[in-house]
Amino acid sequence: MFSKGSKLYSIFTGTCPKCHEESMFKNKNPYILSEALDMHETCSNCGSKYKIEPSFFYGSMYVSYAVGIAFAVAAFVISYFVFNAGLNAMFISIVATLVVFMPIILRLSRNIWINFFIHYDKSFAKSKK
Repeated sequence: MFSKGSKLYSIFTGTCPKCHEESMFKNKNPYILSEALDMHETCSNCGSKYKIEPSFFYGSMYVSYAVGIAFAVAAFVISYFVFNAGLNAMFISIVATLVVFMPIILRLSRNIWINFFIHYDKSFAKSKK
């Protein structure tokens, strides 16, 4: 399920959706905020262009909304059912979760978005010896 060749592998590792060999992002640490969304133009292994068209990643904003909702629901469930928190504490936990995980949510949404349009091709994958 999370092995090379699956969409989930590319989404959660941030690797090229076509060959799954190179990271799409210049810096692997999403918490360096000035470089959080800096991406390579193309994959050095297979040559795939990441920005398929100008403003391509604007579509990832819709995905970001859904991913943010998933994180918010998870924060609510944990704060309510695990910690039995009150309304104010739940609100604070949801806001804190969204702020802390913002760089990860942004990268995940870009990874999901590009994987809608570029599919894995094992002919570009490096063979392991």
